Formats: sequence, C-alpha cells, structure tokens
Amino acid sequence: MELEKFSYDNQIVRKFLIATVVWGIVGMTVGLWVALQLVYPQLNLGIDFTTYGRIRPVHTNAVIFAFVGNGIFMGVYYSLQRLCKTPMFSKMLSNIHFWGWQLIIVSAALTLPLGYTTGKEYAELEWPIDIMIALIWVVFGINMFGTIMKRRERHIYVAIWFYIATFLTVAMLHIVNSIALPVNFLKSYPVYAGVQDALVQWWYGHNAVAFFLTTPYLGLMYYFLPKAANRPVYSYQLSIVHFWALIFLYIWAGPHHLIYTSLPDWAQTLGVVFSFMLIAPSWGGMVNGLLTLRGAWDKVRDDVVLKFMVVAVSAYGMSTFEGPMLSLRNINAWAHFTDWIVAHVHVGALGWNGFLTFGILYWLVPRMWKTNLYSKSLANTHFWIGTLGIIFYAVPMYWAGWMEGSMWKQFNDDGMLQYPTFIETTQYVKPFYAMRSIGGVFYLTGVFIMAYNLVKTARQGSFMASEEAEAAPMEKVVKVYKGEFWHRALERRPIQFGMLALVAVLIGGIVELVPTFLVKSNVPTIASVQPYTPLELQGRDIYVREGCYTCHSQMVRPFRNEVVRYKGEYSKAGEFVYDHPFQWGSKRTGPDLHREGGKQTNAWHYWHMYEPTSMTSGSIMPSYAWLHERTLDISTTPAKIRVMQNLGVPYPEGYDAIANDDLKFQAEQIAAKLAQEDSRIKTSADKEIIALIAYLQRLGTDIKAEPTAQAAN
Repeated sequence: MELEKFSYDNQIVRKFLIATVVWGIVGMTVGLWVALQLVYPQLNLGIDFTTYGRIRPVHTNAVIFAFVGNGIFMGVYYSLQRLCKTPMFSKMLSNIHFWGWQLIIVSAALTLPLGYTTGKEYAELEWPIDIMIALIWVVFGINMFGTIMKRRERHIYVAIWFYIATFLTVAMLHIVNSIALPVNFLKSYPVYAGVQDALVQWWYGHNAVAFFLTTPYLGLMYYFLPKAANRPVYSYQLSIVHFWALIFLYIWAGPHHLIYTSLPDWAQTLGVVFSFMLIAPSWGGMVNGLLTLRGAWDKVRDDVVLKFMVVAVSAYGMSTFEGPMLSLRNINAWAHFTDWIVAHVHVGALGWNGFLTFGILYWLVPRMWKTNLYSKSLANTHFWIGTLGIIFYAVPMYWAGWMEGSMWKQFNDDGMLQYPTFIETTQYVKPFYAMRSIGGVFYLTGVFIMAYNLVKTARQGSFMASEEAEAAPMEKVVKVYKGEFWHRALERRPIQFGMLALVAVLIGGIVELVPTFLVKSNVPTIASVQPYTPLELQGRDIYVREGCYTCHSQMVRPFRNEVVRYKGEYSKAGEFVYDHPFQWGSKRTGPDLHREGGKQTNAWHYWHMYEPTSMTSGSIMPSYAWLHERTLDISTTPAKIRVMQNLGVPYPEGYDAIANDDLKFQAEQIAAKLAQEDSRIKTSADKEIIALIAYLQRLGTDIKAEPTAQAAN
C-alpha cells in the first residue's frame, strides 16, 4: 500500500506552549501575592481591585484555565496529530481556538478584579464570557473530532478516550452550571437558588477538577510518559477499566463538598459512597503509569523529564486517596472549612498538574526546536526546588488545618468553648501562612528557572513549524474481526465511543440533580423566610462583588461547637430559597456569617468595614473604606427585582417601579441609627456601606429559635 505524505502542525503547539509558560508565571505570582496578603494585610494596598476577595479568583482562574488549560491544549494538539497520523482538521479552527481562549483569559483578568463575578467558585465569570467559553469549546471539539474522523490509525489510543470524555463532560458541566438570567451586560443571577444552586455548583466544581484537571492530564500521561520512557503502557486492559470506572464514578462525587450542610442527606450519602469507590480507578491509573517504568528506574534517576512525571503521578495518587478520605463524614466534620483542604488541593495542582506540565515542556521543546535541552543542571535544580516548594506549601497547611479543626471544636471542663473568638485561630495559623508563602516562592522560582532554560533551548535550536511524516491510509470499511475483544471494535468508532462516554457521565448527574429539583420535600419551605428587601439585595450584590465568600461561609453545621460559637440554630435548607447565588463558602479564613444578623450594632459593622483591626485586634481582613465613600447605584434596582421575579422570588407585581422608594426608606433608617449609635459617624443614606450593613444585619434572622440540645457533638 502506498504511503501518504503529510506534515504535523507544530505552530499551534508552540502558541499554546508559550501561553502555558506565560500564564503559569502570572497565575502563580498572583497566588503568591494572595498568600502573602493573609500574612501582611497591608499588601491588599487599600485599593478595591487588589483586595484578597477580588484577586483570589484571579489566581484560581489563571492557574486552572490559563496555565492548566493552555497546557491541556498544548499536549492535545501535539499528541492527537501523531496518534491519528494526520494534521489537525483545520488550521483556522486551531487559531480561532487559541486566540479565543486567550481573549477569555484576558477578559477574566480584567473583570474579576473589577468585581464582576457570579460568586460561584471556579465559575465566577459573567454570562458574556461564559457564552464565549462555550463557543470556543465547541470550536475545539469540532477540530478534535474532525481530526479523529480523518485519522490514518484504525484504533483510537487510550489518551484520546480521555480527550473525548473531557470535551463532552466539560461542555455539559459548563452549560448546566452557567445558566443565568442577565440583569445587564456584566451582571446576572443564576437560575438556581440555595440548595439546588449549591448542588449544581459543586457537581460542576468537583467535576471541573475531575474533567479539566484530571481526565485530560491522564490522557497526556498515557501519551507522554511512555514516550519519555520509550516503553509501552504497562496494561491495556487496566487502562480500559481505569477509563470507564473513572468517568462513571467521578460524576457522582460532587456532594462530598457539602457534607453536614443543608443538602438532603441522601445526596450527601451518594457523594460519600461514590467518592470512596473512586480510590480504585484512580489508583488504577496511577499504577498503570508507574508500572510503565518497570525496569527503567535507572533511567528515571538520570532523566529529569521522568523525574517530574514520576512525582506528578505520585501526587495524583496521593490526592486521589486523600480526597475520598476527606469525604468520610467523621473526617469531613473536622477538616472541612480548614486549611487542610487548601493543602489537599495544592498537592494535586502543584504536584500532578504542575509537575506533569513541566515534564511535558522539557520533553517537547528540544524536539520541536531540534536541539538538546540547554541545561540539564538547571532542569534538575527546578525539579528539586519545585519539590521543596510543594513540601513547604503543603506541610504547613496540613498542620494549620489540624489546628483549626481541633481549636474550633475544643470545649473546656466547664462546657465552654476553649477558643470562643475566631481571631484566636487566625493568630495561631499566621506563621503557617508565612511558611506556605516560602513554599510558593520556591515553586515560583523553579518556574522562572524553567522559563529561562526553555528560552535558551529554543534560541540554540531551529523551530520545526511543520514536521514531515508519512503513513498508510486507513481502510474505509471498518471490519469486525472474529474473536476480537469487544473494546477493540469500539475503539474504531469514535462517535459511538463518545456517546457511551456521555451516557456514563449523564447517569450520575441525572440521579443527583433531578430529584433535588422535582421533589419538594428535599427543600422544606419555612413560612417566616421572606425575600430580601431592595436595599438588602443591593447589599448582597456588594458582598458578592467584594468576594467576601472567599473567606466567610454562610452555613452553620449541626455541631454543638458551631451553634454555640455562632449563637443560633444550625442552617436549614428552606432559609436559602431566595439566594441567587448560594453563599455557603468553602473556606473559613474568617468566621461563619449565617447568624450574623443582630449580633453587632450597625456602628460596629461600619467601623469594622472601614478598619477591621479597630473592632477586632489582629484581624487580617482588608479595609473596605471605599464603601463609605462610593454612592450606591440604585438605577439597577428595578431590573434586579424583575429578574428575581422571573426566577420565582415572590415580589408583588409591579414592585420594580416602587422598589427604590423602599430602598431609600430603609437606608435612611440605617443612617439615622448609625448617627445615634456613634456620634462620630457622619454618612449619608446613599452610600454602599449602608446597603452592605442592611444585608449583614439580615443574615439568619428569619429563624428566631434558640440553639437546640439536639445539635450533634
């Protein structure tokens, strides 16, 4: 059979490669800045768009979608062409994908510091950017499937299985979680509220980790690790079990982020059970990766690429064991909301995603530029300083998490909380935050060393824009061979394969989401719970805009220590029916706020937002002095009320026309009360601080009951 000549497109790989390195430096630098703000609050700079609450989402989005995202596309565009023995389906689509993705990243980097956010973790971007993400993702999918369909290799390799599952599942997750009703061009409210919003968000949030940070990187592992080791994958059969078990089980595990919350108990239990089962397929992938190196461990000692990859796969195994352990109720009750979770996340991000990306970069650049790596010594320095960075980051956070969980639950012999004020915990963990920052400096330094090494490597070589290749054309008729293993036949049919993969991930989502929305008993109504007043609604939007949810939860769990500490009933599902979005939080750097209403005077909140340390000595919260000067924009009130009405919030018909009258009346009352409580306060009723105080004083006041003796210990 005559061989066909063609060439692989390395130019698109180079574009994503450069973007990976650049955005990695940007995202990690912002992360270091964020970490240092918890040690030195003055680094918030007293400016609204540089506060912790606004730039922490910049860090998470930059690392996840800019650094890791570009790394995924870099690896996919390189490996897919070679696995399919064909160039990409369309150079035009490749370039639209690249520049569109960079536009999304820049849009995020501009809007998030300015306070344009949905307030949903890992999904903070507003609706126009969400639409752009969906469109560019479709472009990527068309290009990927088009390439697969014109392949010259009959069977689709295991790496491509993971690419297919990634594309389909991320599309589903993004679309379902991002459905919102716009108020204006950069403001919207999610269609889900309270418990339903929490379930959908963490169905998305956990599976963003699963299908954006894990499955595509497993695909990259299955391609680049055997290439770097020059050995075949250890077990084809294990890769089959690994793939199908992983994508089926992963989608169920989202509720483990909501253990001991107001989520229905049956949904929490499903999250726990499937999280624990995830250990088997996750470790199957790790074992398959590490055993690929069997007999090649001498090479690992000498090859820096394999060093990075071995640590990456090991970090994947550690994270995927720790995650199921943290989902167990008795462990979750202690660890959730603590810095233990931060350590867990970063072992995966820094070890698994970071180190595998670095290994791929060190392998790719010399080959694409037809030269040797500029300095193996610098690469080894990067490996060891990066490894130290992970250790110095994770160990202090584990220690801090242990202390936080223990201190929050500790009672003395008299039955009183041993550490009644939250600031005591904050002061204890500050040294660990400082040590964590040192780890960040080490890790980031390693990235700069890598960037220098790669640039020098490229400069001494000659870039191969088009790599010539040849292969026999694939048979047009797909044959079924007698006695052939069934999965081999499926591997020749990418469309059918993709449909089966989609069904596998749809099952868990449907079983968890549909009953939560359709069965009313999952969210019992509470007659005393009323919609937010227009002023409180505006104040809530300010709270979301400033990123307060990044440090404060609004979920008192059914534990004795929490109902005592926060002086009120544990949170009920029916209290959140008008919350678009929900604000349960995922980390307590500051105390829970769900029962904050009425606990402090208006004047206390006024001064606390102006200068936190004036009310709470040792606070690491930034000042929000601009709220005291900025006039509240009430022109948006009617539109916000109308959107809320469309979402089912029972404001009276026509209320949008008079909502601002009620807003002004309540604002005047709060301003007058402030003047009565503290003669130093001279403020008008039209300032943003008034609206925020109104919201904070409303929190948790719809339920008046006292703490109950039935709260769990």
